[in-house]
Amino acid sequence: MTSRALKTEVLKSGMSVGLFGGSFDPPHIGHLHVAQTAMKRLRLDRVWWLVSPQNPLKTHAPADAARRIGAIEALAHQPRMVVSTIEERLGINRTIDLIDHLTYHHPDVNFVWIMGSDNLGGFHRWERWRDLATAMPICVIARPGQAIKARLSRTATFLRHARLHENQAHILKKIKAPVWTYLTEPLHPVSSSALRAQGLRA
Repeated sequence: MTSRALKTEVLKSGMSVGLFGGSFDPPHIGHLHVAQTAMKRLRLDRVWWLVSPQNPLKTHAPADAARRIGAIEALAHQPRMVVSTIEERLGINRTIDLIDHLTYHHPDVNFVWIMGSDNLGGFHRWERWRDLATAMPICVIARPGQAIKARLSRTATFLRHARLHENQAHILKKIKAPVWTYLTEPLHPVSSSALRAQGLRA
């Protein structure tokens, strides 16, 4: 981990922290759009980019972690964006295990799980997805071509009575889960899979 991440990966009582997980293989402007939208609309103190050592739902091995971290830091160089390797340090590869760890050790921090709408459609394939969906507030950021699929997804149906209108997104971090919101902003079409297909791995 870089020195900037070490200095800013700090949790204090009352902070609001968005958790943005993924392989980021490679990170791109679409990822930055998700992180910036969540930061602005939810009024977060920090957004942690959680660099996954290996996504259990993906068959291909990601690029070297150090390269991915360096690429994220070059892309998301705002002071309140934090690149974290906490999953690797704790030996965790399941999101729910990380959430259990963070909420147990930092009960006074307001965590929000952040993801693009392209991930909402497959969220029900995640380990203990129902527990995760009810463990902390969730913010879903619209991604190109995913609006209908995301809103009709199994997870969206499961949480249909817990949706917060996007006009109230700024209070999401203060509401006890289960609660989620779906945010729309001008969209960026870039995806990691498209970049890999072009041979542009970071």
